[in-house]
Amino acid sequence: MPDVLLISGSPVAASKSASLLEYSRTWLRENSGLDTALVSVRDFPAEDLIQAKFDSPAFDEFKRQVSTAYGLVIATPVYKAAYSGSLKALLDILPQYGFRGKTILPIATGGSLGHLLAIDYAVKPVLSTLGASDILQGVYLVDSQFRVEDGKPVIADEIRARLDESLAQLAANLEARAAASH
Repeated sequence: MPDVLLISGSPVAASKSASLLEYSRTWLRENSGLDTALVSVRDFPAEDLIQAKFDSPAFDEFKRQVSTAYGLVIATPVYKAAYSGSLKALLDILPQYGFRGKTILPIATGGSLGHLLAIDYAVKPVLSTLGASDILQGVYLVDSQFRVEDGKPVIADEIRARLDESLAQLAANLEARAAASH
């Protein structure tokens, strides 16, 4: 079972969210030794998501991964000042307190700084509703701060430093929780 589950909320296959999660996955593995798994909203049948088929076997492994992971990194594009509808549909599949006891790092991407507060006003409330109490500050990136080349993000130095710092905080919080539980 993964220590950290990375969830892409982008409905697009080759998305900026997915590339940032791959970066995060590599960073966590190389800098903290954490085991990770990556899940995308695209991994699930659209009909099951749209119709909120909570009992669909397509979600069984996802629910198990969420329940056993210590931390989550959730990346989403911002559309009209909110996270993607496909991410909302996936989160709705989870039990009411599915994020209780988890450390969560939200990452959002958008076209302009006009949606800078989307993490605070849109993403964090739904994470909190799912029982999360250890929600890290999060990282918001705009198109001018990074691009994707050959499937890998090319991130401006300042933003890369913030993302790396947030990933280090995630790893530190998970380590502290593990030490406290022993």
